[in-house]
Amino acid sequence: MAAPPFAEASQPAVGGSSLDASAYTTVVDLSHRAPGWLDGAVTAWSAYGLVVFAALMVLGWWRARRAGPGAALTALAVPVVAVLAYAVDSVLKLVVREDRPCRSLHVSTLEACPAPGDWSFPSNHVAIAAAAAVALFFVSRRLGALAAVAAVAMAASRVWIGVHYPHDVVAGAVVGTLVALGAGGVLKQSSRALARRIAATRLRPLLLP
Repeated sequence: MAAPPFAEASQPAVGGSSLDASAYTTVVDLSHRAPGWLDGAVTAWSAYGLVVFAALMVLGWWRARRAGPGAALTALAVPVVAVLAYAVDSVLKLVVREDRPCRSLHVSTLEACPAPGDWSFPSNHVAIAAAAAVALFFVSRRLGALAAVAAVAMAASRVWIGVHYPHDVVAGAVVGTLVALGAGGVLKQSSRALARRIAATRLRPLLLP
């Protein structure tokens, strides 16, 4: 059957193995030689570690309420920034369309290889983690530093379990960082005035204890 006149040819997937395949296979080989408890811990962190960032967001907001409505509003913006970073990252995935390394290189990995069409570049997990970490720096340097360490661990875990190339997680970190810095700069200019308006409404408990 002939294709519809306005049908678009599907864009072929991009292979990222030419960039850092050797680094990827080195890490995957290490995962196969590592103790089972370590692989289990890394796999669990990769799957559920974003919950830690959510907990840090809640803690940052709870503490920021004592510092004033402006600080509380900045803390409330952290999850919004993380969602925005995820959205930007997802658009880039659809534009680049890079196959997962476990699919291109046909290697055995700790986690089942995602289905075709579940693109690899950039890493959504790392974009969210990096955005949360940078946004938390605007709330608390201590929480931001803790989240930054957790974000690095998240990036390493995504390569360790075999679902991303190293350049995928680096790109995800860049995306998350840039989104958070941009959003933080915008919010810094308007947070006080906006916080005063919100504090005068029924949403006041979100900004003040």
